[in-house]
Amino acid sequence: MNEALTTYAILAGIDTGEFDADSSLDELEELAKTAGAETVARVIQKRNSPDSATVLGEGKIAEIAEFCSGYIEDENEDQKEKLLLIFDCELSASQIRNIEKVVEVRVIDRTMLILDIFAGRAVSREGKLQVELAQLKYRLPRLVGMGLAMSRLGGGIGTRGPGETQLETDKRHIRRRIEKLSDELKELETRRAFSRSRRKKDGTLIAAIVGYTNAGKSTLLNALTNADVLAEDKLFATLDPVSRGIELPDGRNLVIIDTVGLIRRLPHNLVQAFKSTLEEAANADLILHVQDISDPEHVEKAQVTSSLLNELGAGEIPVVNLLNKCDLVEHTPPENESTVCISAKQDGNTPNGFTKLFETIAANLPDSAKRMCLLLPFDKAGLAAKIRQNGKIFTEEYTESGLKLDALVEEKLVSLFSSYLIS
Repeated sequence: MNEALTTYAILAGIDTGEFDADSSLDELEELAKTAGAETVARVIQKRNSPDSATVLGEGKIAEIAEFCSGYIEDENEDQKEKLLLIFDCELSASQIRNIEKVVEVRVIDRTMLILDIFAGRAVSREGKLQVELAQLKYRLPRLVGMGLAMSRLGGGIGTRGPGETQLETDKRHIRRRIEKLSDELKELETRRAFSRSRRKKDGTLIAAIVGYTNAGKSTLLNALTNADVLAEDKLFATLDPVSRGIELPDGRNLVIIDTVGLIRRLPHNLVQAFKSTLEEAANADLILHVQDISDPEHVEKAQVTSSLLNELGAGEIPVVNLLNKCDLVEHTPPENESTVCISAKQDGNTPNGFTKLFETIAANLPDSAKRMCLLLPFDKAGLAAKIRQNGKIFTEEYTESGLKLDALVEEKLVSLFSSYLIS
């Protein structure tokens, strides 16, 4: 890592017993690493409830201040600009101000860190609009007295992205900007909804790849479709949804959509801002739930994903559980009609690597079409045009008895051709 660009992070969390504080802080460290920060210290305090003024107790904040002071003296005064205190919870403006008064370094919270990562990862216009809207909605109630964070523009992690130029503008201007962004996103959402309805009308089958961030979703999409999507060992390596088409062994075409990764305690503003993107999963015919089974917490993380899918109204959509990175574990769970063990990196490089996966996907998709072997009498040969128009013909052969077809026939036409079915 370039020393000149390094931010040194101190992570602080509170353990009230609501969740595993150590695991959450581990995740915060990964988020900090993704944002470009090097963690130099971690602090967790057990309390029944957060302190209303400083989250952590007065003594613990004083300890952090002493560490910051000593760290700066050990390095040099320039390090003060690079030192950052990150809280593993959401802070109010007054809490940020109170903490910064004591520790005398910049303070951000988990939400600001995630927003910063999203701001750096958004590529499409819709993604950038969504991030800026989430940033502004988060910062609007914190405009008054946000302390050191308010006095700097572009001051490192937590201040990047389109929202940074809004930090010292008045609330009226920000509200106008929020309204404008919301209107633009509604237009894009309308277009997305139209595209979805068009796909439904055309009978296009959709599968949405969902899962916890860094579970291997983009790696899987690349392996299945040669999509060449960025796949890094970082949280939120890709942000904008990517769709690619594949042909299943039974001849049906399937569009696979890679969605944004999910995370515990995903900020509410982000869920709202990215709702139109996440709704791709809610409108899919099948959900491919990618899980990293080499992760000791994969069961809990799978539950986080399932809960959010239920919130989005996708609870009734068929799900295929893809237990990824099975090459990294000694014992793999048993497979069944909706669960497949895969290794996206390895299986994608073998000729028959995804055979079982494709079969499971095909079995769980709705019956939009049926593969049939047909013999059409010569006076009915014109019916083949209906198949060509709405389905697919794999082979055709003129025989003494008529036109023999191996074809994929749309479900609505199956009854029309059932009398011509041959073994």
